[in-house]
Amino acid sequence: MDSNQYMTGFGNHFASEAIAGALPVGRNSPQQVALGLYAEQLSGTAFTAPRADNRRSWLYRIRPAAIHGPFAAFDGAARFHNVFGDGPVSPDQLRWSPLPLPQAPADFIEGLVAMAGNGSAESQHGVGIHLYAANRDMAGRWFYNADAELLIVPQLGRLRIATELGVLEVEPQQVAVIPRGIRLAVMLPDGQARGYLCENFGAPLRLPELGPIGANGLANPRDFQTPVAAYEDVEGDFELIAKFQGHLWRADIGHSPLDVVAWHGNCAPYRYDLRRFNTIGSISFDHPDPSIFTVLTSPSDTPGTANLDLVIFPPRWLVAQDTFRPPWFHRNVASEFMGLVHGAYDARAEGFAPGGASLHNGMSGHGPDAATFERASHADLSRPDVITDTMAFMFETRAVLRPTRQALQAPHRQRDYQQCWAGLKRNFQPPR
Repeated sequence: MDSNQYMTGFGNHFASEAIAGALPVGRNSPQQVALGLYAEQLSGTAFTAPRADNRRSWLYRIRPAAIHGPFAAFDGAARFHNVFGDGPVSPDQLRWSPLPLPQAPADFIEGLVAMAGNGSAESQHGVGIHLYAANRDMAGRWFYNADAELLIVPQLGRLRIATELGVLEVEPQQVAVIPRGIRLAVMLPDGQARGYLCENFGAPLRLPELGPIGANGLANPRDFQTPVAAYEDVEGDFELIAKFQGHLWRADIGHSPLDVVAWHGNCAPYRYDLRRFNTIGSISFDHPDPSIFTVLTSPSDTPGTANLDLVIFPPRWLVAQDTFRPPWFHRNVASEFMGLVHGAYDARAEGFAPGGASLHNGMSGHGPDAATFERASHADLSRPDVITDTMAFMFETRAVLRPTRQALQAPHRQRDYQQCWAGLKRNFQPPR
């Protein structure tokens, strides 16, 4: 698939130029930049953030990002918003079938559907969770999100995400992360695409601490890939879409904003192949906590409690003895929005299809359905259980996820979802 080149490593300070000599040497903002370019800093964190947390990049571009017309309200993507419920949130478990592909032409922005969220861009914490289904390229239109870092999880069809700092090509079972404020356009090499998008209003995503696991395991830094510089020098009558404080805006722009010829820094888009995740698990007894499947985390102001975790359930071996091997029944202080990219999820026998989603809010009981419980309770534990051909994931957050009205009223919502547990029988046998 890839026609692009990448630099490897998570959070590295990269330097890339599409034309040799475009990057200044020994300084960031010379009096005159080579090739007649403009110098512009992109700050992804506060100037005074600790060095280990500070994210910023210097861009050397054909025109500064300030050049565009005035913004006006944009109403071309009415289902993409941050209106996360307007009343009490029910503790009901919720599930949806896959979002139908559009019948009319819809690009990536027009195809976004808000599902649930918490916090806000204004408060700088929380998340917004959306589905997307699109069938045309973003031609002559660019987008940036001033509110949030974007985490994109494709489920159907490839995406070619052209950004100011280069091109990311992602397919199902890969994810892409776009820092706050970076301008982009999404193209569809396969003509249509569907998947999941999470807005992270909080601290930028980072790798989780490994603790007793040691220096290696889970998502390894070398497997993260950042694109090399690539630029467009195109003029015309175009459109720039911005998301700012929960609302969408549009402005006329007379050139492509993806005109960065060179850049250096550590505030940059990246991709990761979930199939490279080094899964850790039990080789004695008990099913470990799902935190061992964390790929990326956005920490909160409470140590050990995340604003957002990206957790995956990839192919793996289950060998625990005298153990119920699938995920156990549980209630959690965190809230979980789950999706399925590929195959089947081992805690659901049916009803949870690729492209579907479920929401289990804080302290709402959930776990394997009746068929899975019956099968796992009587499985032959003398042999390992090899889970193959699957990829499920979870957006986990510390606060309650408020479903949107359109999510609750959606035709593809499974209103009988709770019936999957109805077949769990009373097996209690007290001594006589």
